[in-house]
Amino acid sequence: PHAGPVESKNEAAMSELVPEPRQKPVVPMKPVGINASLLGYIGIDTIIEQMRKKTMKTGFDFNIMVVGQSGLGKSTLVNTLFKSQVSRKSSGWNREEKIPKTVEIKAIGHVIEEGGVKMKLTVIDTPGFGDQINNENCWEPIEKYINEQYEKFLKEEVNIARKKRIPDTRVHCCLYFISPTGHSLRPLDLEFMKHLSKVVNIIPVIAKADTMTLEEKTEFKQRVRKELEVNGIEFYPQKEFDEDLEDKTENDKIRQESMPFAVVGSDKEYQVNGKRVLGRKTPWGIIEVENLNHCEFALLRDFVIRTHLQDLKEVTHNIHYETYRAKRLNDNGGLPPMTVETEENHESNL
Repeated sequence: PHAGPVESKNEAAMSELVPEPRQKPVVPMKPVGINASLLGYIGIDTIIEQMRKKTMKTGFDFNIMVVGQSGLGKSTLVNTLFKSQVSRKSSGWNREEKIPKTVEIKAIGHVIEEGGVKMKLTVIDTPGFGDQINNENCWEPIEKYINEQYEKFLKEEVNIARKKRIPDTRVHCCLYFISPTGHSLRPLDLEFMKHLSKVVNIIPVIAKADTMTLEEKTEFKQRVRKELEVNGIEFYPQKEFDEDLEDKTENDKIRQESMPFAVVGSDKEYQVNGKRVLGRKTPWGIIEVENLNHCEFALLRDFVIRTHLQDLKEVTHNIHYETYRAKRLNDNGGLPPMTVETEENHESNL
């Protein structure tokens, strides 16, 4: 009669000792009949090609401003940079014209095509800058022009029915020509760069560098860099806009070694060792513009066009234009600036 409860006791003891076997996780079955290589490839790498095709269709806008005293070879350098007559010479400007009384601003547009890529290039010239006896505040018309382009873009952007592609007249790059004195920067140079480095990408260049010996050139470059640093002037590429370590390393090299680029421009070709080269002929030989042993023109061209053109545009849009836009909206109490039409409508309603 006692057998039942004893058995149940043993069963209880056994169940305590032996844990219940856990269920194995379900292993999903391998898909049958699907090619493994097909699963591995999605086609993300074609995105670059899609972007390239889109960009090729729309083309590029690039607006470059040249600033400096007369006779520093600004037009010649821009012509050399883009290997075609793109500066004011091609717009019927003649040398007999008198120096303008005030700074004039002339924008000349061109379409350059290379390898199926179209670029709408606008060269903004500033004749009259630094040529007067009293050059006080002569950067003001230039600053006004740069801000006017931001304003034009902003007004287009805030329109209700805005264009799919807003025409971009904003200045992406300003080449500032420094006179090859071999001494120090003039107060005018410092004042200009101090005022405008906040609103535009400034790239300082030493013009007509063939007037200095190699030692003088190296010394002058170091002196210019030091003066800009002491005066707290940031030129492009600005340190705070380096996005990653690779950018920083590349840009540090440019900031510490190349800047300001000591350049020579020429639109004349000469025969050197059986090759046609752009250069300047002197009694003691030919200075080859694209030869790095002679001048840093090739470095400047690679920097502006081959490596940093897109970045110049992005910094203009994301930093300089954004700063202008935020200030403008802030001054306007957070409202977008009124366009001319809305102002007229507002007046007619009154």
